[in-house]
Amino acid sequence: MADLSAIKEHMEVIGADGVHVGTVDHVDGDRIKLTKKDSGEGSHEGHHHYISGGLVADVEGDTVRLSANADVAVGFEEEA
Repeated sequence: MADLSAIKEHMEVIGADGVHVGTVDHVDGDRIKLTKKDSGEGSHEGHHHYISGGLVADVEGDTVRLSANADVAVGFEEEA
């Protein structure tokens, strides 16, 4: 797992495939809380979602890169 302390507010979260997953709201323990604007649609709209810190492969510049492709990472998201 990458160093989660390097993750800052408003960083872009992308999958291993380079596809946008979300934008960091903040780190909450061992999870990344995404902003509501990246919360999805339908029943997911308007909720914060979390990505497990265990999926973080790298933090570089203003980007958090996950070890899973975006479509897989979204499946692991947890609703708040």
